Amino acid sequence: MIVLFTDFGQPYVGQMHAVLQGAAPGVPVVELCTDLPAWNRRAAAYLLPAFAAAFPTGSVFLAVVDPGVGSARAALALRAEGRWFVGPDNGLLGLVARRAGAPACWEVTWRPERLSASFHGRDLFAPVAARLAGGATALPAELGRPIAFPQGADADWPDDLAEVVYVDGFGNVVTGLRAACLPDAAQLAAGGRLFPRARTFSDLAPGAAFWYENANGLAEIAVNRGRAADILELAVGDGVSVI
Repeated sequence: MIVLFTDFGQPYVGQMHAVLQGAAPGVPVVELCTDLPAWNRRAAAYLLPAFAAAFPTGSVFLAVVDPGVGSARAALALRAEGRWFVGPDNGLLGLVARRAGAPACWEVTWRPERLSASFHGRDLFAPVAARLAGGATALPAELGRPIAFPQGADADWPDDLAEVVYVDGFGNVVTGLRAACLPDAAQLAAGGRLFPRARTFSDLAPGAAFWYENANGLAEIAVNRGRAADILELAVGDGVSVI
């Protein structure tokens, strides 16, 4: 399958669907996340490996958060843990590569006859993802060249990010911290409040605020039957402390 992971929203996601259906007919396309925080490649970088783990090997992630579109930044194809990741060289794929056992990387040098200055997701990355969806284990030579994974924008990013990286449709506040890396008795502090750990929502009374390990392994701040982001006044980029 081809998995969309982007901040584009509509109509741009629809245009990528059209390219993928034409170039890889019959390959399922899953909209994993199309409302990532706009332009925030760092926040997205910490979400991508957490989400990707639930997808089968062979999946192709079309991952595009690209505020530098049209600039000199390179285009990459990364193979990690049996999955493909296609996107810009701006740090977005950095945590995936860092956490993989033996990642392999290629610079995509191919360019289509028509390449807009502002929509490489449709014109460049989508056609490459479609080519890889046929079961390729290496980028075809006509599309690019193998390279070591670039140590660029993400080189000084921490292994876990103590910040809010996403707010979901329920208002739950997702952090860039892997819950497995935190002590069992850890509390999280954010927005001037302290949150105890719980296993799940129903362990607390309605209206209670807490943090828990979400289904993707990240530490998430929530309010039972409430929108934590609104009630606690938390937003993407806000810092989180481990107590």
